[in-house]
Amino acid sequence: MTVRVGVIGVGVMGTDHVRTLRTVVSGATVTVITDFDASRAAAIAEEVGARTVATAAELIAAPDVDAVIIASHDSAHAEQVSLCLDHLKPVLCEKPLAPTVDECRDLVAKEDALALAKPLVSVGFMRRFHHPYVALADEVRSGSIGIPLLVRSSHRNVSAYPGGDSASTITNSAIHEIDITSWLLGSPIVEVSWYAPRSTSYDTSRQDPQVLLLRTSDGALTTVDVFVNARYGYDVRCEVVGETGAVSLAPSHVLTVDSSLRSAATYPEDWRPLFADAYRRQLQAWVESLAADTPTPLATARDGLRATEVAAALIDSMNNAGAVTPVRNS
Repeated sequence: MTVRVGVIGVGVMGTDHVRTLRTVVSGATVTVITDFDASRAAAIAEEVGARTVATAAELIAAPDVDAVIIASHDSAHAEQVSLCLDHLKPVLCEKPLAPTVDECRDLVAKEDALALAKPLVSVGFMRRFHHPYVALADEVRSGSIGIPLLVRSSHRNVSAYPGGDSASTITNSAIHEIDITSWLLGSPIVEVSWYAPRSTSYDTSRQDPQVLLLRTSDGALTTVDVFVNARYGYDVRCEVVGETGAVSLAPSHVLTVDSSLRSAATYPEDWRPLFADAYRRQLQAWVESLAADTPTPLATARDGLRATEVAAALIDSMNNAGAVTPVRNS
C-alpha cells in the first residue's frame, strides 16, 4: 500500500517534509499541497508531481489524501487537526499540537470520543527518533547509571526568528526539552519555575537566555537553558546524572578540526542538519504504521497536550517573578 499524503503549509518545515517523503521515505507519495502562498504551493507541488488546492479543508476532504501533515502556522493547528478527526484521517501535526491548553484538551477529548482502536493524531516531536537521544534513553532505561537524579539540557540557536517573544521561546523552542524530558525519564513534569539571567543585547524583544527548572513526578530535577540568539551555532546538549553514573548526548557539532595545537568545532546553522535523519525516521515510522494499520509510535495528542500544559505553567511562572508553579495535568 502506498500512503497518499497531503501537506498543509510548505514553509521551511513543510517543504522539508515534502522532499523527505519524495526522496528518502518508502511507501508514501505526496498527492496534494496547500499553502496561503499559492505560488509557493504550486512550485513545490510541481517539484514532486502533486496537485494544489486552495484551502486546508479542501485538502483534508480530498479523496486522494489518505493522511495529512500539518506544517502551517501554530494558530491554525487546532482547526486543521479537528477537521482531520471529522474526516477520520490520520494526521501528523508539527508541534505545538495547538497554542493553548484548552484547544489541546478539546482535541484530545474529540479523539477520545471517537473510541478508535488506535489514535489518529500524531505530534512531531522528532527528537524521540534522533539516534543520540534514543541511545541516551536506552542507557538510562538499562539502569547502568542507577536511578536518574538530575538532567541538564541546553537548547541554543544562532538567532531567533523575527516576531517572537519570551513566551514563544518556551512554546516553540523549549517545548522540545519539555517533551524529551518526560520521555527520557518516563515520568511527567509536575512542577516548574522560570528564571531570567542577564539578557543578550542582540534581541531586545524577549528575555534571552532563559533558565527553566522542571521537576518530574519521580523527584528528578531538570535544568534547561534556552538561548535562541547564541550566535555561535545550533547546539543541543543533554546529560542525565544518576546515582552511580552519568550519560551525555553526543555533541551537536558536525565537524571537529585538530590543527596547530588547537581543536575547532563546526556547528550547523539551524536544527535541520542535526535532526534530518530524525525527521526521516519519524516519517518512515508514521508511514509504516499507516500502511500496516497499527498504532503509530510517534508522540500522541495527549503527549502534545501535556507539553502545552507544562509550557503554560512556565509562562505563568515567568509572569509571576519565577514562582514555583504546579502543572495542571489533565
